[in-house]
Amino acid sequence: MTAIIQERMTAQTDEEFVVFLIGMRVNKPWKIHRWLPVAKAMGRMVNELMREDDSDLLHIESWGGRTSIMIQYWRSFEALENYAKNPNQAHLPAWSQFNKLVNSNGDVGIWHETYTIKPGNFEVVYNNMPEFGLAKATTMVAAKGRRKNARGRLSAASELAI
Repeated sequence: MTAIIQERMTAQTDEEFVVFLIGMRVNKPWKIHRWLPVAKAMGRMVNELMREDDSDLLHIESWGGRTSIMIQYWRSFEALENYAKNPNQAHLPAWSQFNKLVNSNGDVGIWHETYTIKPGNFEVVYNNMPEFGLAKATTMVAAKGRRKNARGRLSAASELAI
């Protein structure tokens, strides 16, 4: 079982990073032949990225359901874009296959959001949680002293960026 950290923790980094949210929505559950290939393709991409020692993917968290969400933390937008456009990686063939099988027919939806985060422009807290999210992608530190509250965590992160 994953160890629960029984204190308030936060993330610390002085590097810019990218938060990439991605997922799918099963609009017509009975059309398994449309949405299952999309789900399997995401699994192949994640496995590929996790196998690569030199991947600039820092960490992934994910949840399933009718609408799925995966949070990916990347070292940079360029790294994410290089992966997405690389013909030797799993993403480009999966994107091509999606456009052939589904495109805009309404059977299964896909979505993503990309955020470039500069040092000092984020604030996170975790309490009674295992190592998780941004703290797992960067460095986890105790949320004490000036990091005790949200404003303090933002100012502590801003000072790191100087």
